[in-house]
Amino acid sequence: MKISADWLNKPSTRLVMERLVSRGYQAYFVGGCVRNTLLNIEATDIDIATSAHPKKVLEIMENAGLKALPTGIEHGTVTVVANKKNYEVTTLREDIETDGRRAKVKFSKSILEDAKRRDFSINAIYSEQDGTILDPLDGIADIAKKRIKFIGDPHARIKEDYLRILRFFRFLALFGRENETHEIEIATINDLRDGLDTISAERKSDEILKLFAAPNPQYSIFLMETADISSKIFDAYDYKSL
Repeated sequence: MKISADWLNKPSTRLVMERLVSRGYQAYFVGGCVRNTLLNIEATDIDIATSAHPKKVLEIMENAGLKALPTGIEHGTVTVVANKKNYEVTTLREDIETDGRRAKVKFSKSILEDAKRRDFSINAIYSEQDGTILDPLDGIADIAKKRIKFIGDPHARIKEDYLRILRFFRFLALFGRENETHEIEIATINDLRDGLDTISAERKSDEILKLFAAPNPQYSIFLMETADISSKIFDAYDYKSL
């Protein structure tokens, strides 16, 4: 299976990918750009996963005359600027220790291990430079069925990063369907809701505003109330009015 999109064929996109591939490294598009293209939605952010070490990514891009910023280099992420477009290039990795916000990582060369540390199956779909899809965790099937499914154990995924609670509701509002009760997810979120206290107001606000901008946020808001996390997000509010 292959995808086709304008962003995939942009000269700046091809330049960044070719610099990595030509040096013998694996390089794949991943995350929202692939997911949105499969859903026929415009892709805005372009994320690239590579087997190149972040310091090697900096070297390769700077030698190519491109601006490269070590925006999250301790976690493997370098922001490459090509033709005024930002590309987030992150080394394939495993999360070996987390505290609910940040992770200690181990760099890898396996897309399966990289996929397993992500949040939802629909965000763990990869594409090669020519658009060939690699789907190690069957995310495409979940896109087709409008399932928002945590990768592996929801309890473990949420404890790695408590912001994933809000990301679950946002993706449900964007890509999910209303006829699922999500009993396991809601019970898990209810059990771990105090973890939201560790997340900054800015990060929570960003997720909630994106949820409110979704075409159909009502069911997500209803499930947020069911999970009893509203008090972790809003100082005071009337659910029915909202």
